Amino acid sequence: MADGHITYTEDNLTDAVIARIRPDADPRVAEVMTALIRHLHAFVKEVRLTPQEWEQGIAFLTELGRWCDDKRQEVILLSDVLGVSMLVDAIANRHDASVSDTTVLGPFHRENPPRMKNGDNLSPGAPGTPLEIDVTVCDQDGKPLEGAQVDIWHTSAEGYYDSQIGDGEAHFMRGRFVTGPDGRVHCFTICPASYPVPHDGPVGRVLAAMGRGPMRPTHVHFWIKKPGYRDLITHIFKDGDPYLHEDAVFGVKASLVTDWSDGKLTYQFRIPRQDAA
Repeated sequence: MADGHITYTEDNLTDAVIARIRPDADPRVAEVMTALIRHLHAFVKEVRLTPQEWEQGIAFLTELGRWCDDKRQEVILLSDVLGVSMLVDAIANRHDASVSDTTVLGPFHRENPPRMKNGDNLSPGAPGTPLEIDVTVCDQDGKPLEGAQVDIWHTSAEGYYDSQIGDGEAHFMRGRFVTGPDGRVHCFTICPASYPVPHDGPVGRVLAAMGRGPMRPTHVHFWIKKPGYRDLITHIFKDGDPYLHEDAVFGVKASLVTDWSDGKLTYQFRIPRQDAA
């Protein structure tokens, strides 16, 4: 210290930044920001980040935002390929074996999909191998749940979501169902395909720089909601897909892999009550 002024150094800067958090700050904000500052400063020290690399990092984060719109979420994609999305999911969804496994939402979910009823076709007229979807929503004891909202979506046979096809405005290969007294949702569609996550932007460059591929194995998305129960966001994967062990977003779990060889995807989902431990 000289003339009452502090000289910040590599050794004292981290503590100085943390000390600026006001004592009356929200406790959770203080906890999260303290940890973030400590880990972020430790990262900079560990890799000896240069000013040029820092500038490249700022440019990368800026570019991430520019690639985001109502059809594409590049920041979520980065979180997915770094395994952060699945880590957050794993921490938030610790449960016993009686409850279905969760996995990532992914960047292609869309709000307000078409409302459908049992027996409808998610992809009328689309080319591809027919697939029948027959799933049941139950509580964690196996009792069917009536009135559960079930969103289903998947890619085309060529591996594209509707938002990637044509003008990207039409809703296709996705729908919203509500279970009846038997807890069942039954519909027809085409078999989706394995596909690369979007890799024409900044996240794709990161994957390439790490020597990693962008592929995701064949799957169908499900988002199940019912008042009084926890949401279930998950996929069902096709057994035998060559990318099951190379999923770019680390979303595969053994319990979610099923045999579709007979052209039918069947599954019983079990969801816990909101207040379940």
